[in-house]
Amino acid sequence: MTDAPSTELIDLARANGVATEYWDWQGAHVTVPASTIVAVLAALGQPAATEDEVRDSLAQVRDREWRRPLPPVLVVTESESTTIPVHLPHGESVTVSVQLEDGSRRPLDQVDRWVDPRVVDGRQLGEATFDVPAGLPLGWHEISASYAGTTATCTLVVTPDRLEVPESLRDHPASGVMTQLYAMRSSRSWGMGDAADLAELAAWAGQELGSDFVLVNPLHAAEPVPPVEPSPYLPTTRRFISPLYIRVEDIPEMGYLTAQDRALLQWQADDALRLNAEDVIDRDASWRLKDAALRLVHKQPRSPRRERDYRAFCQREGQGLVDFATWCAFTAAYGEDEAEWPEELQDSAGPAVAERREELAADVDYYCWLQWVVEDQLEQAQRVAHESGMRLGLIHDLAVGVHPSGADAWGLRDALARGVTVGAPADQYNQLGQDWSQPPWRPDQLAELGYAPYRDMLRTVLRSAGGLRVDHIIGLFRLWWIPQGCKPFEGTYVRYDHEAFIGILALEAHRAGAVVIGEDLGTVESWVRDYLADRGVMGTSILWFERDYEHGGEPIQPEQYRRLCLATVTTHDLPPTAGYLQQVHIDLRHELGLLTRSIEEERASEVHEQEGIKALLRSRGLLREDASDEDTIEALHKLLSWTPALLRGISVSDLAQDKRIINQPGTDEEYANWRMPLAGADGRPVLLEDLMRSRWARRLARTL
Repeated sequence: MTDAPSTELIDLARANGVATEYWDWQGAHVTVPASTIVAVLAALGQPAATEDEVRDSLAQVRDREWRRPLPPVLVVTESESTTIPVHLPHGESVTVSVQLEDGSRRPLDQVDRWVDPRVVDGRQLGEATFDVPAGLPLGWHEISASYAGTTATCTLVVTPDRLEVPESLRDHPASGVMTQLYAMRSSRSWGMGDAADLAELAAWAGQELGSDFVLVNPLHAAEPVPPVEPSPYLPTTRRFISPLYIRVEDIPEMGYLTAQDRALLQWQADDALRLNAEDVIDRDASWRLKDAALRLVHKQPRSPRRERDYRAFCQREGQGLVDFATWCAFTAAYGEDEAEWPEELQDSAGPAVAERREELAADVDYYCWLQWVVEDQLEQAQRVAHESGMRLGLIHDLAVGVHPSGADAWGLRDALARGVTVGAPADQYNQLGQDWSQPPWRPDQLAELGYAPYRDMLRTVLRSAGGLRVDHIIGLFRLWWIPQGCKPFEGTYVRYDHEAFIGILALEAHRAGAVVIGEDLGTVESWVRDYLADRGVMGTSILWFERDYEHGGEPIQPEQYRRLCLATVTTHDLPPTAGYLQQVHIDLRHELGLLTRSIEEERASEVHEQEGIKALLRSRGLLREDASDEDTIEALHKLLSWTPALLRGISVSDLAQDKRIINQPGTDEEYANWRMPLAGADGRPVLLEDLMRSRWARRLARTL
């Protein structure tokens, strides 16, 4: 097979949502090589290495809908009426009904529509069509089709037409702070910021800065044993929370420690507090000390009320929690490399797993308990945020994917694609593309599961939140898949059912009373932002990127910003604003060999871009010709206050006058990504207490 895709291969790819061509960030048309298409199709369970395999796979695809009585899932909006096909032996009669979440059942009416019968696998099948009316209640329901003594079922999800903006925001835009929680240490932190620090920040920002929200990095769980992955965007699971964010001293059972245990815990705490002076976050050291202390507390008795609450939590989270805790216990026992586990434990559904789980019952319970504790502490932080006057409180962040050998990769292996990773094609800021080393959702298998893993993940993340930021939300439309062994730019896009993904996201956010912010930066299809806005999902506007690219790329006026968005000056993939003005990102990319043109060209381009923004500030009377960097930072944030954006955010790094880059995309160990503690202008660590005494922080926050 040549590397140019054949017509049949293109047909097979399109039938499975795999792109065979696309336009890159510079507007150039790219034809995807056949080798890439074949590898991606293999990850979707579609053999296509030979012409015969392509033909056989095409034949299977054409008949796959007819091989089942009902589709696996149907996702609709509340005002939408649609139809559902039922495939059954030709000539059989069928009755179809929907059972709603409240237990009531409604019959569905058959539509007078003739569809020619089809012979599939030697059987003659017919198709009957039934009406799914508009106006069904929001929620997760089940459609049943009964014929010839057989009943088939299908998940029906009724989603909001639009996620409405909370009434409190409609006439009064909200401002808030954005932080990397692990980096925001206080004098009582055990080497990295935790839930108690988050509550302190929320109380200060709400009461003294007038903030309405605190947006944090993803708090998803990392490895249960060192080494702990530093990136919050490469978690072991997106459903559960990292116990690194637990404040040990705030657990009620601390009161039951013996004097000896209390002395031991105090020694551990004193050792951990010394980590706060380090220039780089040491998650491994922090977790070793915290894990030892938490195991002591876990052994203490719980009051009857606390015990009931814990058991209710375990029951609510169900098998998903048990599977996650089991993976943690296995990892602690056998190591992080699943390939080195006993073979019978590598299948999460295998019979040996249940037996070994019983043998490790105490450890499994410990990891379940950690989730209960950290969720409770985050809920307390949300209560503090509301009590401080915040309208939204905590806004959590949802990462794009998970670690390829983490808990979700083990427990949800049927829903994740193998042999490929998620990434991004080349763009202006990452001209070699990016590989995020994450297995993507497999769209066909996720539909087979009725989107339950996606729903359960959203419910947990939204439980203690007034909002949710979805990183790389355009990945819910199409996602860049990179075959293993290929470079980032050698991938292609795979299309997802965006109506299902966005609809379920809107449903779960509606039920949680939360707003949704989509990080819609990068290479975005022109219609996607309009679709998200129509569904009530906010976008993301970064001041440096808000330009009129159709007319020379000049910065747009603040009045031209979107209303339905979170507007900020910077983001975690750029330096803090002081560093950006000083071009520290260009220096770093040059040092790491990430530039595709000379550093002189990059600097000249950056100067031109920044001067365009400064010219806008001067034209609006916000900046003098002889302005300092501090003056410029203030003016940039003041400009945001003139936009119609419903949400306006300011980085805690800017409040602290930090300059260091949090994360350099396209790197791994080449730079200390996600390990930089909050620092001041001199590069020395800044504690939360120092920040709360800062005159500059108050002065800058007032601009919003």
